[in-house]
Amino acid sequence: MRIANQILLVALLLIANISEALAGADDGHQCKVGVFSGSESGFVAVTRSDTGFKYTFDTGLTGDVGGPDAPVRCLENAIDIVDVGVWPHIAHTVTYTSFKSRDVDLAGQLIEPPDRAPESPLVIFAHGSEDSGWLERARDPYQMVGRGISVFVYDKRGTGQSGGAYTQNFGLLADDLVAASREAKRLARGRFGRFGLIGLSQGGWVAPLAAPRANADFIAVGYGLVMDIREEDAAQVALELRAAGFGDNVQAKARQITDATAQLARHPSAASIAAFDEVRNRFADALWLPHVRGDYTGILLDASVEEIETVILPLFESYDIDWSIDPVDAVRAVRVPQLWVFAGNDRAAPPGISIGRLRALEDNGQDITIRVFPRTDHGMWDYVQNDNGTRSHTRITAGYYDLMADWASGALAGRQGAAQAR
Repeated sequence: MRIANQILLVALLLIANISEALAGADDGHQCKVGVFSGSESGFVAVTRSDTGFKYTFDTGLTGDVGGPDAPVRCLENAIDIVDVGVWPHIAHTVTYTSFKSRDVDLAGQLIEPPDRAPESPLVIFAHGSEDSGWLERARDPYQMVGRGISVFVYDKRGTGQSGGAYTQNFGLLADDLVAASREAKRLARGRFGRFGLIGLSQGGWVAPLAAPRANADFIAVGYGLVMDIREEDAAQVALELRAAGFGDNVQAKARQITDATAQLARHPSAASIAAFDEVRNRFADALWLPHVRGDYTGILLDASVEEIETVILPLFESYDIDWSIDPVDAVRAVRVPQLWVFAGNDRAAPPGISIGRLRALEDNGQDITIRVFPRTDHGMWDYVQNDNGTRSHTRITAGYYDLMADWASGALAGRQGAAQAR
């Protein structure tokens, strides 16, 4: 869900609206979005970003086109790969569309690879919590297209070219995903076999809710959770304190804070604000308190009572969160095969509780496959651990995209990188 990130993004978007149509390299060529490939040499996908264009190789190597160490350079209708050669643009078929979900118009596109077979898979992605559009920007869809899988992509409500207001109401987002599924099947009629949903991060809450109504043949979830937002926040805080070297006694005290912030987020009132403020003051001088951040608890700890009342709680309210949704019930209601892929060292979405709950559901007969990539962070990023405890992301971990594509195709092959079965 990343409420803290959304608060920062809202502030940034009030400051600037950066053009997406920048040149992608110092040679002046405008980059073309899509997949580029050499003969049996893999492929690279180019997508738009806030500051120009990004490249992502099928191996997971990714970065900014035109960056100082970028191994790619845009040509007209081609990409020049340093020390490799020129790769042409692959002429995949793109069909633009607009469709309705409830009373909102959503913008989408069907992307179909060349030489696709009638039984080729078709997938739709359930978005993360970002409030930016996905059309021509998200890297994951093009990684599927490069592997021969058709993809329907859309800007979720309140983002990009779609109408409506940004929301974190998972039920409403699931309705949109169901509407997108109908539109994708209509556009691709007769040209696909298996149909599935892939949820990333927050999309891991949305895809299971939509799967039964979308008549999905399978779902896959990358770095999502089987816990609610309050549990996610508490799990992040516990991980932060453990990493800082604090034991069970401190963890118990910190739970008093996360219990208070959970109550405040779900039931905002003068009483819940006062109760939170009392707990905060009780531990104000504790050495461990500065290490507490979580998803939204750190934002509340840093804010005055007035700021909570006038800024933070109205922002929470605008997200229209449905606190009644039980993610375990949502996963239990899915009657088709599920793949859940976790980042082993995920700081934003600690996977331990979710893996335990999924294994319990699997023991009760559900068709669930679990894979964990060790030493990866949220988003399936490999990283370097810095001396100050922060992480520098380096690349999308090898094998992740292959794993997701193989699952969509109906058979897991050996191309899973360092993934471990759980």
